[in-house]
Amino acid sequence: MPIAEGGRMPNTQDLPQPVESLLNRAVGLPDPAERARLRLAGNLTQAEVAEALGVHRVQVARWETGRAEPRQPHRQTYARLLHGLATKFPQQT
Repeated sequence: MPIAEGGRMPNTQDLPQPVESLLNRAVGLPDPAERARLRLAGNLTQAEVAEALGVHRVQVARWETGRAEPRQPHRQTYARLLHGLATKFPQQT
């Protein structure tokens, strides 16, 4: 990656929009069953998650069954929510 002016690595504000778009799309998510587990561990309903993300409840249900994958801008926000829940409710082994 080229070094930005001043000898520093570029941050996301320095990246061209197509690169930023690819980085956002590459946000990893847990598998669908883990998404549901995390939501339930946080005592959240699909409707609550949907409202917070600005989507319909059925969309969250599809994400949790693997019938659909979230797209931007919801993917990044959903990943952030799931990461926060995973931190609070790690999977029991």
